Amino acid sequence: MFKKIFLPLFLLFLQVRTSIFAQVERKDSLPSKKILYFPVIAKSIETNWSFGLASSATFRLSKSDSLSRTSNIQSVVLYSLKKQFIAAINGAEYFKNENYILNEQISYSSFPDKFWGIGNTTPDSAVENYSFQQYYIYLHLLRNLGHHFFGGVLYELQHVYKINYIYGGLFDQENIAGRSGYFVSGLGLSLTYDDRNDAFAPNKGNFAQVYFNHFTPFLGSTFNYTNLVIDLRKYLQTYHKQVLAVQVYSFSNIGNEVPLRSLASLGGANSMRGYYSGRYRDKQALVFQAEYRIPVYKRLGVAVFASSGEVGHAIDNFTLNGLKYAYGAGLRIRLTKKDKLNLRLDYGIGQGNNQGFYLQLGEAF
Repeated sequence: MFKKIFLPLFLLFLQVRTSIFAQVERKDSLPSKKILYFPVIAKSIETNWSFGLASSATFRLSKSDSLSRTSNIQSVVLYSLKKQFIAAINGAEYFKNENYILNEQISYSSFPDKFWGIGNTTPDSAVENYSFQQYYIYLHLLRNLGHHFFGGVLYELQHVYKINYIYGGLFDQENIAGRSGYFVSGLGLSLTYDDRNDAFAPNKGNFAQVYFNHFTPFLGSTFNYTNLVIDLRKYLQTYHKQVLAVQVYSFSNIGNEVPLRSLASLGGANSMRGYYSGRYRDKQALVFQAEYRIPVYKRLGVAVFASSGEVGHAIDNFTLNGLKYAYGAGLRIRLTKKDKLNLRLDYGIGQGNNQGFYLQLGEAF
């Protein structure tokens, strides 16, 4: 049944995308500037089918700058068959000679979601439905320190409200922080090493980032805690422009109370594909993933991937027996000739009944 529905819609998407690109893709006064507008049909475990509009702008901030990578801003408005609404802007701007880099995420979502409780061993049968609305802002300014190192300052704001859940259920039984709504605001610092050769889909280079963000009542935050993230990635070009991408990702929270949607989690379109985003939640998470990307013909490519990870209340809770795993494969369709912006279709398989399709813009990592 799914294949009968999916294939015609996917082909229709490609036909519409091609015709619209032909009309609205344009080059402005700068040869390197390009703006694309297109309708979107997306698919994930969390949203089912989503429909909307998107745009992607790629550009250089300086005409004379031949050193910096291409900047990009993507925006999307989506409505899903599960009555979920998402409006988001994501961007990465590379200033002249990459002396500064600005990353931003701004979004609003109204989202029916699922919750299985806290911990690494929550059963599938424990699932409860809930819903929320959220405003989210993430700003990260990086300063070039030389030799591919960047020091940064970041700000994060999250306002979660209108949370509807089953009273007396898991939220109350486990005394989940923030279940009545909350506001968090935090400032942090980062250190990054980045010598990747492309912003969309690098085929060589390294990315290593460590940052902490402290949420405090001084900045208006309802809760007082610190978030520490370590993100390590390596990209190797192998046989005939094939690419091996590897990532190690650690997400840790320090504090007595961490609100619901700031907890570490497993699953989603970019990590542990095959698991519902947030299928497992706790204070700490550790994920390993690898992907092998193979160009096939012109703009068409394929990829295979695998990942493993777990969540815990503290780092010493992690065990080899507690590791979850996922694996899968997918198609890649390059949307622009010069810039490596891919449409990706992945199918991920986790343990038990965890599996699903993802139709997304851009690589997972």
